[in-house]
Order: sequence, then structure tokens, then C-alpha cells
Amino acid sequence: PTPHKIFVYKCLNPSFHFHSKSKHTRPSLTIGCSVEIAHHNTMAESLTMLMVLISILALANGSYLYPQFYDRSCPQAKQIVQSVVANAVAKESRMAASLLRLHFHDCFVKGCDASVLLDSGGSIISEKGSVPNRNSARGFEVVDQIKAALEKACPHTVSCADILALAARDSTVLAGGPNWEVPLGRRDSLGASLSGSNQNIPAPNNTFLTILTKFKLKSLDIVDLVALSGSHTIGNARCTNFRQRLYNNSGNGQPDLSLDQSYAAKLRSKCPRSGGDQNLFFLDPVSPRKFDNSYYKNLIVSKGLLSSDEMLFTKNQQTMQFVKQYAANQELFFQQFAKSMIKMGNINPLTGKSGQIRKICRKVNG
Repeated sequence: PTPHKIFVYKCLNPSFHFHSKSKHTRPSLTIGCSVEIAHHNTMAESLTMLMVLISILALANGSYLYPQFYDRSCPQAKQIVQSVVANAVAKESRMAASLLRLHFHDCFVKGCDASVLLDSGGSIISEKGSVPNRNSARGFEVVDQIKAALEKACPHTVSCADILALAARDSTVLAGGPNWEVPLGRRDSLGASLSGSNQNIPAPNNTFLTILTKFKLKSLDIVDLVALSGSHTIGNARCTNFRQRLYNNSGNGQPDLSLDQSYAAKLRSKCPRSGGDQNLFFLDPVSPRKFDNSYYKNLIVSKGLLSSDEMLFTKNQQTMQFVKQYAANQELFFQQFAKSMIKMGNINPLTGKSGQIRKICRKVNG
């Protein structure tokens, strides 16, 4: 084949340096580069080199996140978040799952930009009224407390989007789950998307293909799907989210036979055919307040509460294997969960001069 010409940068000895005078400790990237013409035998090779160049330029322009973002502008930021979250979870263990869920529901709509926190007002229609969030999204008061403490310590510095990312990690750790370094530097959106919240967040009654597609649209893969679903090792679900499995799973008046029937009988006692929509049930009845791998063990014995949970073991051979692996090896699950959380936290963040740093997380700055 005819070789393709492409101008590429030959870059040597990349290194990071911190500017002591900048408000945020954003590292600058110093790379010695020279332009040369490279000959590649395939277009794929050419495109690969081009993507490398684009990545380098994006890094050099500062459009990325990193854990040390507030080390100089607000060195106590992480401790403040952790302290408030710890107090909230101590008062109500359920709050750990609620804060973790907020970050997930934020990132799946317009990216990780704290749009889920905005109240309705002016031209903004809040995402809090969407089907996935209405009567279930919670933890907003805890975020308010964190933001107030941060504004007192470091005014107009730490974003609400970063608060959600840190609170999700801290909640996981407090429940006994893995720890990870949270990349920071997100900024807050100037609007919300009610339609995006309704359309983009996976629903309990979605088909496997629909849920996987929603993940792929956010650059998350099948591994991320199985690992992030493991967050259901803590928290609750409402009767309305799984009632069809108990009484009329396929529109024929029959229950979902992929659900253990003795378990189903217990669920029916508190989740009747009508009424009790808001009754709460543990997603993991074995260790509901502990972040562990019991969720996957439950799926193997047909005790996944939501249809979207159990289908990971029944609808796809690849996800079934991941479920088995995580059920057998909690450390493997923890490692992948941390990786997938970092990956999810990188969905379309606002950085640089995009968006703003809200003074109050519930509304945009006046």
C-alpha cells in the first residue's frame, strides 16, 4: 500500500513543573519536540500517531484533571469533605449510598458538572424532578454543608462537581470499600438537563442492550458496567422499581422466574400489587451497609433485587464471567471499581475557564 504522510511531533523527556504563583497547582508540561514527516504503511498507524499528538496538546493546554488541583489553593479541601461526609454517614448509614448515587446521576447527564444539584429557577428546570431522581435522589443537604464549610475556608475555590466526586469516594471508603485518588479540577455547569436525566440514566427496567448502550455513549465499557453496578452492594431500592418482577414481569401476569421465588415471596409481603410504592428494600440483603462483593454472590443465587442487576448474570456470557470473578475475588472487584469510578468521573468535565465555581451548589452565581 502507498504510505501515508503525516506531520508528527517527536517528543522527548516530558516533565511536569508546578507554578508557585498560580492559585491552583496546575502542573505545566515541558516537552522537547521537533516536527518531522513520518511515513506509515496504514491509515490506522497514521491515525494512532495523530491521536497521540492530540492527547499531548490537550494535556499541555490544561484540559485534564489531577488529584493535586487544590493542594495550594485549598489544601484542607479533601479533609473538609471527608469530615462532613463521615458525620453524615455516622448519623445515617444510608447516606453513603445516596452520595455515591448522586455522583453517578450527575456524570451521566451532560458530564460531571454538578448539574444534578441545581434547583429550578429562571431558565433552569431541575434534574431533581426527573424519573430517576424524583422522590429518590438525596444527600443535597450534605452537599450544602460541605460547600458552606469550603466557602468559609477557601472562598470561591472548590467546585460542587469536585465535591460530588470526593464525597462518592469518601462514602465508599466509609462503607468499607476501596480507596482511590480522585482527579480534581472540574468546574460547575450553568444549566441542567431534565430531558438528559430522563434519557441517559440507566433504569431498572431497561433491557441489557439499552443499559450497555447508555454506558457506551459515555465512553464506559462492559467492564465498567459490571463493576459500577457493584455499588448496589449498599443502599436501597423502592418497591416501584422492581414490582413488575414480582407480579407481571413480561406482561403475562407471571413473576420473573429468574428471581429466587422464596426471596420473591418475602418481597411481596412488603411490596404489594398496588400501594407501597416508596417502601424501601435493601439492594443487598446479606450485608446492606457494607461495601463488599456480596452483591455479585447474590446475583449467582438469583437474588439480585432489580432486573438490571440480575440480568448481568443471565443475559450476557461476558458479564456473567465478570460477576463470577468478582464474587470469588473481592480485591479484584475493588480494584476495578476504583478504576471505573475514576473513568466515570472523567465524563465531559468542564475545566479551565468553562462553567464556573458556584458559591451555592443549588444555583448558578448571580
